[in-house]
Amino acid sequence: MRHLKSGRQLGRNSSHRKAMFRNMVVSLLDHESITTTDPKAKELRKFAERVITLGKKGSLNDRRRARLMVNDRIVLQKLFTTLAERYKDRPGGYTRIVKLGLRPGDKAPLSIIQLVQEEVNVKEKTKKKGKTTKTKEVEKVTKEAAEVKITAEAKAEAEKLEPIEEKTEDADKEK
Repeated sequence: MRHLKSGRQLGRNSSHRKAMFRNMVVSLLDHESITTTDPKAKELRKFAERVITLGKKGSLNDRRRARLMVNDRIVLQKLFTTLAERYKDRPGGYTRIVKLGLRPGDKAPLSIIQLVQEEVNVKEKTKKKGKTTKTKEVEKVTKEAAEVKITAEAKAEAEKLEPIEEKTEDADKEK
C-alpha cells in the first residue's frame, strides 16, 4: 500500500523527476507562464512556491537553498530582486493553474501554470458576535477619548468667547 507517500511519480524515476522539476521551475520563473499537463503543473506548484518563498526571505542561506533548485544565475537574480519585491506582501499563492483542455495527440489534460501578477488585498479578520479583541477595544476607547477631549475643548473655547452684544439704541431703551 502507498500510505503517506506524497507526490506523484509521473512515470519517472526519482532522479529524472527531480531534474525535470528543476528545469520546469527555472522555465516558470524565467517566462512566468508555461504550458504542461495537469499533474505536472500541480506538482510544480509545490516547488515553485517554496523557491519564491526563499526568494522573499533573501538571506544567504536562502540563496544557497534556492541555488540548489534554480541553476540559472539570471533567473536566480530575478527571483531575489523582481519576484521578491512583487510578492513581499503576499502570504503564499504565487502561482495559478488554468485548465486548457485535452491535448490532441494523446488526450492528456493540459493546463497553464503562471505566476500571479495582481496585488493582494489583505482582509482584516472579522470578529465573531459577542467576542471582542483587545485591539478593537483599545481602538474604541481611544476614539471615544479623543471625541470627549475634542468636545471638552470646544466647550472651553465657547465659554471663553462670550457673544458680543451690539449696543444699539433699542437695547439701551429696554434697560
